[in-house]
Amino acid sequence: MADIDPVCGMTVKPESPYASDLDGAHYRFCSAKCKTKFDSEPRHYLDSEPLAPTIPASTEYTCPMHSEVRQIGPGTCPKCGMALEPVLPDLRQEDDNAEYKDFRRRFWTSLPLTAMVVVLAMAGHRFHGLPPASRTWVEMLLTAPIVLWAGAPFFIRCWQSLVHRSPNMWTLIGIGTGAAFAYSIVAALAPGLFPMSFEAHGRIGVYFEAAAVIISLTLLGQMLELRARSQTSAAIKSLLGLAPKTARRIKPDGSEEDVPLTLVHVGDSLRVRPGEKVPVDGEVVEGVSAVDESMLTGEPLPVTKRPGDKLIGATLNTSGSLMMRSEKVGAETVLSQIVQMVVQAQRSKAPLQRMADVVAGYFVVTVVGIALLSFFGWGLFGGERGWLFGLINAVSVLIIACPCALGLATPMSIMVATGKAATQGILFRDAAAIERLREIDTLIVDKTGTLTEGRPGFERAVAAAGSTEAEVLRLAASLDQGSEHPLADAIVRAARERGLVLDKADDFESSSGIGVRGAVGGRKLVLGNSVLMAQEGVDVTPMAEVAEQLRHSGASVMHLAAAGRLLGLLAVSDPIKASTPEALTVLRQAGLRVVMATGDGETTARAVGERLGIDEVHGEVKPADKLALVELLQKEGRVVAMAGDGINDAPALAKADVGIAMGTGTDVAMNSAQVTLVKGDLRGIARARVISAATVGNMRQNLVFAFLYNALGVPIAAGILYPTFGLVLSPIIAAAAMSLSSVSVVGNALRLRAS
Repeated sequence: MADIDPVCGMTVKPESPYASDLDGAHYRFCSAKCKTKFDSEPRHYLDSEPLAPTIPASTEYTCPMHSEVRQIGPGTCPKCGMALEPVLPDLRQEDDNAEYKDFRRRFWTSLPLTAMVVVLAMAGHRFHGLPPASRTWVEMLLTAPIVLWAGAPFFIRCWQSLVHRSPNMWTLIGIGTGAAFAYSIVAALAPGLFPMSFEAHGRIGVYFEAAAVIISLTLLGQMLELRARSQTSAAIKSLLGLAPKTARRIKPDGSEEDVPLTLVHVGDSLRVRPGEKVPVDGEVVEGVSAVDESMLTGEPLPVTKRPGDKLIGATLNTSGSLMMRSEKVGAETVLSQIVQMVVQAQRSKAPLQRMADVVAGYFVVTVVGIALLSFFGWGLFGGERGWLFGLINAVSVLIIACPCALGLATPMSIMVATGKAATQGILFRDAAAIERLREIDTLIVDKTGTLTEGRPGFERAVAAAGSTEAEVLRLAASLDQGSEHPLADAIVRAARERGLVLDKADDFESSSGIGVRGAVGGRKLVLGNSVLMAQEGVDVTPMAEVAEQLRHSGASVMHLAAAGRLLGLLAVSDPIKASTPEALTVLRQAGLRVVMATGDGETTARAVGERLGIDEVHGEVKPADKLALVELLQKEGRVVAMAGDGINDAPALAKADVGIAMGTGTDVAMNSAQVTLVKGDLRGIARARVISAATVGNMRQNLVFAFLYNALGVPIAAGILYPTFGLVLSPIIAAAAMSLSSVSVVGNALRLRAS
């Protein structure tokens, strides 16, 4: 029998490689090199203590943009320069997000220095006590730590992009800021090398403020991106954390012991007590109990489990004690498979699609080419001082191509839009969600917790002849006061909301899965399903038709009887949210195709679909089925959004073009989705689409401003107007143009507040 490595979930077979320990003992080890030791016989795990809380040496990292990039240990992607992240997060490792903390420290350290440099550059000539030359030196000293320390990671990425011949935004930022900084240093140290036409306010124009602003803006953008990306691993960690840490194993002699979950093997007998989570997947051997599987299946009502029924790991045993036999452990469990589906879905989807990145490679090559043409053109045909003018103009081209406005173009729109959305109860995780949401044409919705409230609610009581509805509810609630079952809680809560006076229940007895018995006011009562009624000899045929109608409407039906006579029925269901009908109407009017996919039975799903006017309904779907439905619709060319609130929705939320989580749902769902509706109101989707369309339009306008500035400024900086008009772009005009471009981008982004 094979062992399962508790660290990585891989199978360690008896024929796995062997090694010798320092004391000469032989052991097998995991093929993934997780350093998990097993002795020469299967089923004997040697290292019961978990590894130290550090990143294992074999942890594999990948790029969120290019999933084909894999390496052992952290680093940056050679193609796009993005920070690599673990393929699968390690629960034993503290989630300290070291890179985010590093960038945050660099940003907040450089921000005050950048502010001072900008003030000196824009209004320094007004400080009459500070000579122009001294002002240049002060700017240089303030800018040096910003560029050389705070911006060091960006220059490293720039160099990697050149080495790997993969030009990207880091190439542009590195070359632009490097050229601006180097040019300005030369201007500060040797101003006599420059023509008098380059002088303004008593000094040669410098670009220290451009380099500082670009570095600070880029650091801010990276901080926002890293915070958003950290939610990806948070979703997976939340899933991994659902499994209990220990299991109660029954020994061959009948005694019981609590053991780490890593020591549970296939075929072990386990005890699951009331209120405990099921440790692994398996089968009930002994006992009857109601198990809450809502987090994994979406079914809002507990499911009765009897000998022979299957159990899913991480679900909650609510009432009775169960003895089970483990059948799937480690990576074979349903929970582990959901984790793998979420990981694969997240990796298969490209992250933020910046419009600037699409043309960055071409733009970089074009700018460098123009700079070289300017240098050699002036050098060969510019006369006596041609090479000097060539050098100055080449550097000017690189300086004016600095992505200052380009760096502001998308972040400003995103920041304004996310702030506006938050005031309306809509939380966007990143810009990718904002860009994509306006394009969706198909919406898949879960039922439980999304269309409905997600918890059992009393629907109605139906009285038999000789009884009243109020009396049926009062007696049932009085009896149910001693039960911990969710259905009983719904009945008791409804009776108290109606002001009914409840009596004390005596001789209370619970028959797990079928109902309860007891005495209220001297009357012996029985409350439960038709199986319990048959045991008590109660004839339910007079109300059988009513009961069946209630079941077809999606309700769970309980019978109440006294002294062998049926008093009435009670229906408990998962009520539809008050906002759901209006939300679906608005979404249909917007042209969206609405599809419902739920883990509930087909009868319940169809009933809810009919009440809400949803024609396309899929019932009894598992997490993998929801994921497959998303993929099928995407293959048909649909742009799919998935709205859900449970753990069972996580793979589909991660795979969909846009995942939308209910803020009233689980953390796993919210961490897997790109959009969260704080109040769980589907009407927020329509509002979010309006914000998405306005934001994308604003971003495109900003990019036009930014690229238009470069398209006009770069040729002028190269000297294209000099042969005809004798004009060369002076530093002061370049600085003004750069400032005007940035101001136009910021002003345009702020218009989103009023849209």
